[in-house]
Amino acid sequence: MIVAFRPLLAAAAVFLPTAAFAHFQQILPSADILPEAGGRSVTLDLVFTHPFEGGPVMDMAPPVRFGVLSGGKTADLKPALETHAVDGKRGYRAAYRFQAPGDAVVFVEPTPYWEPAERKFIVHYAKVVVDFASGDGWDAMVGLPVEIEPLVRPYGLWTGNLFRGVVRKGGQPVPFAEIEVEWVNDGSVTAPADPFVTQVIKADASGTFAYAMPRAGWWGFAALVEADAPMTAPDGKPAPVEQGGLIWVKAVDMK
Repeated sequence: MIVAFRPLLAAAAVFLPTAAFAHFQQILPSADILPEAGGRSVTLDLVFTHPFEGGPVMDMAPPVRFGVLSGGKTADLKPALETHAVDGKRGYRAAYRFQAPGDAVVFVEPTPYWEPAERKFIVHYAKVVVDFASGDGWDAMVGLPVEIEPLVRPYGLWTGNLFRGVVRKGGQPVPFAEIEVEWVNDGSVTAPADPFVTQVIKADASGTFAYAMPRAGWWGFAALVEADAPMTAPDGKPAPVEQGGLIWVKAVDMK
């Protein structure tokens, strides 16, 4: 019986699709903390990819919005965007200069991405907080359709710290929302099995979640919900839209 079963498994492996790892809209700064004496500028890289696996990278169309919320005011940063190829696919890069000390919530609303393998559109509203000699304003909300409200300051975190947040859609908490978590792999870690690539957690009844980051580096938290209305697929038929509220957080080893 065992001998007969193995060929069946081999045949099944040929026809079954490979595991689809999670898509993440990255928006990563060159630094998340800028000391007052260290300069006022930060470089931001935008790429649509699979962080833990290091790819494949998806082609990213020009964003719908790219901006910064700081000091209670929102500024458009789209004019600063420059195309930056990553593995032959379009990504973007921009420089941002602080005019005064404060926390900057940099965010992007990408153009909907059509994923034919899953037959759905993907729109991930991503943000990251950069501090410049301040410590104030890290919990300011942009007002994105889906957004994570940080309950822990999202910078100055040690490896192993517990990051907590609330998933909000239209400003309201999303009970039992699903959150995918991935680490931006520097090539030093190989997952022993597929479930280790994307960590999956759920919020509680109030939309609150928590996750302890076990390794230094950038971590992406993607709260996923389905949009209220479908979009028209390339074949002319309606297709669901996956909306993601993402926040990027960096953990640092205590030395």
